[in-house]
Amino acid sequence: MAAVAAEYEGRVRFVGVPGRGELADMRGFVADTGTGALTHVVDEDGALWQGFGVVAQPAFADIAADGTVTVSRGGRDVDELRAAADALLQTPSAG
Repeated sequence: MAAVAAEYEGRVRFVGVPGRGELADMRGFVADTGTGALTHVVDEDGALWQGFGVVAQPAFADIAADGTVTVSRGGRDVDELRAAADALLQTPSAG
């Protein structure tokens, strides 16, 4: 994910929500996955996940420029990450 995020830097923002838990847990996850270059958000109470209807990892919430949200459950390989990013770039912005 970090490599694909770097490819799309400035065009698509990748934000990691490592899961419900404490800041120390998130830091461990980030270190273990090598995703330190990404922005990460701590979701201590699960409210962010709940807002997107995510009940388990891995999951992705793709938020287009027009505000459309598509949630997919399960992992994504590099090609799937690129395809999702390309799709987001094709969505016109609202207003």
